[in-house]
This record gives sequence, C-alpha cells and structure tokens, in this order.
Amino acid sequence: MNITVLGGTGFVGRVLLARLAAEGHRLTVLSRNPDAHLVRLLPPGTRLVSGDVYDPGLLRANFAGADAVINLVGILNEAGDNGRGFQRVHVGLTKLVIAACELAGVPRLLQMSSLNAGRGESFYLKSRGEAEAAVRASRLAWTIVQPSVIFGPGDGFFCRFAGLLKISPFMPLARASARFAPVYVGDVVEAMRRALHDPASIGQTYELYGPEVFTLAELVRMTAQQLGLKRLVLPLPDALGRLQGFVFDFVPGKPFSSDNFRSLKTDSVGAVDGLHRLGIEPTRIGQQLANILGSAAEKQPRYDRYRRGPR
Repeated sequence: MNITVLGGTGFVGRVLLARLAAEGHRLTVLSRNPDAHLVRLLPPGTRLVSGDVYDPGLLRANFAGADAVINLVGILNEAGDNGRGFQRVHVGLTKLVIAACELAGVPRLLQMSSLNAGRGESFYLKSRGEAEAAVRASRLAWTIVQPSVIFGPGDGFFCRFAGLLKISPFMPLARASARFAPVYVGDVVEAMRRALHDPASIGQTYELYGPEVFTLAELVRMTAQQLGLKRLVLPLPDALGRLQGFVFDFVPGKPFSSDNFRSLKTDSVGAVDGLHRLGIEPTRIGQQLANILGSAAEKQPRYDRYRRGPR
C-alpha cells in the first residue's frame, strides 16, 4: 500500500512508520523541517519530502498515487492565547489535506484527533472538534482516532514531568485532580494499523484510552517515585492555576499555558473503549514506566497504591 503521512517525524509518527514499514508499505513523509537528521529517524526506504505542508500543490503532488493519507499533525500550545494557532494547524491544515485527497483521488484518510475533541473550553479541544467535523463532512473513506494522553519512551508527559521533577524539590500543580486514562503509544499505533486494514473502520471514530484512571497529581507522584525522588506535589486552587498558566504563556517552550489549564477542566477519560472494539489488549502504565523513565535501584515502580479501576 502507498501511504503518505503528515507528522511522521513526531512521537507517534516514528513508531507508526516503523510498524507500517515492517509490513512492507511504501511510505512518504511530508515535513516542514528540512533538517537532514530526520532521515535517520525514519525506517529505511521511507521517502522524506521537506516543504510547506500548507502548500496545496505540494500536498496534491505527494498524495497522487497514494492509497491512504494519515494526518498526525497537532500542537498542544500556540503562540499567544487567541486560538489562531490551533485553528491553523488543526482546522486549516485538515481542510487542505481533505481537499488535496479529493483532488488527487486518495480514497482513505486516517485522522489523529484527541479524546473529548469539541468539548470543554480550550481552544485545543474546540479546534480538534472542528477538524473532525470537516473530516466527517468529506467524501473520503475516513477513520478518526481520539487518544487520551499518550505515554511511551520519549513521550511529552512522563518525560516532561521527569525533567521538571529533577530540578525542583516541589511541584506546584494546576488542576491536580484532573483525571486521565493514559494510553500506550504502541496501542495507539496498533489501533491505527488495524483501522487502516479494516473496511469496517471506515466512518468510525475510536476513543483510545488505557484501562486505569489516575489524577494528574497521582501521575506526577508516580513519576517521582519511579525516579527515586522525594518531591512535594502542591495542588493549586484554580485562581492560582489560572495565574500559573498566564505566567507560563510568556515562557519560551511553554511548559504550561492558559489553554492547558482550560483543557484540564475536561477529564481525559473515555466512554466507549476503542481498543476493545479493535481487539487490542491495553497496556498498563506499570508495564512500561521503567522503560520510559528508568528504574530507581532497579525496582519495579510501586504504583499500585495509586491505581484506580476504570470509571
């Protein structure tokens, strides 16, 4: 199968490309980043095309002859706090991809979205919902996946908190009681792989979440424990959490933002188990945390005290 992927050099994309390449698919990756080192991150034989992914001509030229397009592009933060960055990346690019698919005769589109897309107050979730609406209104044979926060080696969740915990004796945490059902990157990739091959997945949306529910504070404490660090987690009242988001809006790299705060007001837990629908046994955090963060004194993380059953 000829498959063109947008966002293939990211966290999920690299794992997905390796899986698809192992199956013998012919892969083209479109990237805005012309850095040559990206080639080394891709499976052998993968074609990397650098250019402006917002250029309709570039999209149409590289979609020609493809059996499927996979759109993994997304951002967690934008410059400023007005929603325009999310609109451009999530909604604007998705509409360009749909138009290019239709013009190039690509029949199949797999769209990465987010659990709770279209719900809540955040620009992030609202824009994800608008992008989904555009996909559903298209003439394409589409499938949408909606993962909760994704964990795995090199992730932007446990690894990011690990970096912060290593340099600070305490962690002031906005929306500490927000709930998550984290999903393993390998399970997300397997869901996309199965959906790609299964005609029954056309026109379907799959919520992808793990079998355990934790609060944000529990996940941060679990991270510290796995690292062998004694750290104080300080839940912030919402007034201070909003202030924290506002202050970090102006910090390079945005470790937190006002829109992150708004997103945390909507729990990242699902209702209809997409992994189960696709026949996938979900991976628990305890099975992977040592691989992600390393093992303090070579001990398995004692995370059972924080476990909760699915809600």
